[in-house]
Amino acid sequence: MDLQLRNKGVVVLASSGGIGRAVALEFAREGAQVMLFARSEEKLAAASEMIAAETGYRPPYVAGDLCDADAVADVVNRAAHQFGGLWALFNNTGGPPAGGFDDFDDAAWQTAFELTTLSYVRAIRAALPHFRAGDGGRIVSNASVSTRQAIDGLLLSNVFRAGLVGLGKSLARELGRDSILVNIVGAGRIDTDRITSLDTVWAEKAGITREEQRSRVESSIPLGRYGAPSDFARIVVWLSSGANAYLTGQNLLIDGGLTAAY
Repeated sequence: MDLQLRNKGVVVLASSGGIGRAVALEFAREGAQVMLFARSEEKLAAASEMIAAETGYRPPYVAGDLCDADAVADVVNRAAHQFGGLWALFNNTGGPPAGGFDDFDDAAWQTAFELTTLSYVRAIRAALPHFRAGDGGRIVSNASVSTRQAIDGLLLSNVFRAGLVGLGKSLARELGRDSILVNIVGAGRIDTDRITSLDTVWAEKAGITREEQRSRVESSIPLGRYGAPSDFARIVVWLSSGANAYLTGQNLLIDGGLTAAY
């Protein structure tokens, strides 16, 4: 299948590692022009080098903070200028800290909102003029399986990730006339540093080893394993492609069948 991504401009947020880096790699495999963005210039350089070794394309990158409005707008505008337009935006960020209601003050709530929600809003706001100036575009925003089934001990994520579903559905209805398709994806147990960290927290609370914690979770996943970042990335890239011409406003869980809720 031709994904119609060759030479298309793409921005991938939080792309120095984990899911973001895997998504950027898959875009590069399809011939897209990819701009990386994350806080660490050192990690971005390493990610760019890895993608170049795999694909022959060395993606440019910009170091910045997702909670910095100017930095988010800058990377989107730089990509559009450098690539001669913009076709796709993958919104992505690390999750807020684990904890329950009594663990967080107002500052923690505000920081989580800035990180998980407002950063996406700002990136979309910056991207829309470039999409409208071209032939439309694709927006895919990474959320969580918690949009369908709350995860104990991840209160902040449960609250703000659910809001992203409302944002995605609303934008899909507003932007369809501009040929801009908008979808949400929810990561289940994708094998990243974030999941390793959460497994460590949950293992300590249960008084078991991290390996035992992982084994327990794997036994509840119908496919019997954690997902690889590439499993997730390939779905994101298809949703962001010209091959996807009619699927918009959806919240898709990429979780190996883990989530039992409808």
